[in-house]
Amino acid sequence: MPQSAAATVSMTERAPLYRHRGTRAIQRMVEFAPSTGGLALWIRYEDRPRHEHGPAIATDGTTVFYGEAFESLSLPLQTGLIAHEVLHVALRHAQRYRELREVLGDVDLKLYTICADAIVNSALGHLGWLALPAGAVQLERLLASALNIHESVVKSLLEWDVERLYRAIDDRRPTSSSGTSDSLRRRGSGQGPARDTQEAKAARSARADGPRAAAARALGAHVDADLLPGPQAFGPPEEQAAAALEWSQRIVRAHAGDGEHSMLRALVADLPQPRTPWEQVLRTRLARSLAAKTDLSWSRPTRSYLANQGRMGPTRRLPFEPGISPTRAVPRLVVVVDVSGSIADELLEAFAAEIDAITRRQGAGLVLVIGDDQVREVRSVEPGRSTLRDIEFRGGGGTDFTPLLVEADRHRPDIAVVLTDLDGPARFRPAWPVLWAVPAARAHALAPFGRLLVLR
Repeated sequence: MPQSAAATVSMTERAPLYRHRGTRAIQRMVEFAPSTGGLALWIRYEDRPRHEHGPAIATDGTTVFYGEAFESLSLPLQTGLIAHEVLHVALRHAQRYRELREVLGDVDLKLYTICADAIVNSALGHLGWLALPAGAVQLERLLASALNIHESVVKSLLEWDVERLYRAIDDRRPTSSSGTSDSLRRRGSGQGPARDTQEAKAARSARADGPRAAAARALGAHVDADLLPGPQAFGPPEEQAAAALEWSQRIVRAHAGDGEHSMLRALVADLPQPRTPWEQVLRTRLARSLAAKTDLSWSRPTRSYLANQGRMGPTRRLPFEPGISPTRAVPRLVVVVDVSGSIADELLEAFAAEIDAITRRQGAGLVLVIGDDQVREVRSVEPGRSTLRDIEFRGGGGTDFTPLLVEADRHRPDIAVVLTDLDGPARFRPAWPVLWAVPAARAHALAPFGRLLVLR
């Protein structure tokens, strides 16, 4: 193994590479594909206790776990299984499962795992120095059986990412209880979060497969569930964006280093895409709009005019040059809250914390306009003391942004943020910028004007 690779492991203080069940297989990967095989050196490994029930190998998105059954496999098969899990981690499939679930609300983990496995297996299928389990799902076979799309493996890897593949395959039929589970999320409806969790899960599990989902599930029926997303794979949005960028760069460099021997084959479409966290976008937009701005002052001249005593030479006078006032009036932010929608408690808490920090830092005044199809309440709040956390979302009613935006215009804001699910008309377009903050489930909604900000 290259000296630099061993140094990398010791420097990053990860679990020792030479003390787990996959040591020989990783050595084989680095020997045949030094660059892409070296991706394994960035990952943690853990041996499960003997006689513990579970698959031979699995990952939670950051760590690869070996079961006792892994030891009895041949070295080429061990190598193929570890390479498979390494690509799951490098492509951030566990983290992307959670992100997709936040957007769609309901993602079947088994179907998602089949889609992710198909992409990874086809990326590794051209390598003769490793072996994949019998019946391993291949992307081209999955496309043919579930979607009736017949194309080469290279073309498939160039076009399909795991999110697009899952959306195309998941045709499970919605149940009549789906509407009920939505209503359970409405706060102020008298139904608590415990009932929401139990009934929503029951409704999701009752959804029946359509023909595409059934074909995919049959193809992957004998494959172990090796993708086990765990909470340790997730963290603050800023860290997740940085991790996605890091893995994307590592993959590109490794693929270029190994060339035709790369474990990534023609895998391009499924590379992890770093996403700018919504908190960072919100801070940047509001800081730019709420920053103190200078104005011309005709009551005082510029310093250069005073220094020259208003003259140009001994006889000629300069035209008057207005000075600059230190600042304009206190910047003002208006937050419009649409209480007819549904915002999760954790999301509201994070949003309120960001608004508090921004207004405190900018010294900006804050006005809350609360309503649905009409203005229900208007609150003026000191910087850093918003009462967003106390707002109750009733749910079920209609929304009309027109009276809410007209009321916001009365306060002459520098910028407004509308916390909503974007389900309603907006017949008034203000002169000031508008930021529409929507939950992940409404990520594909169309804003009437302004900019859409998805709160994930």
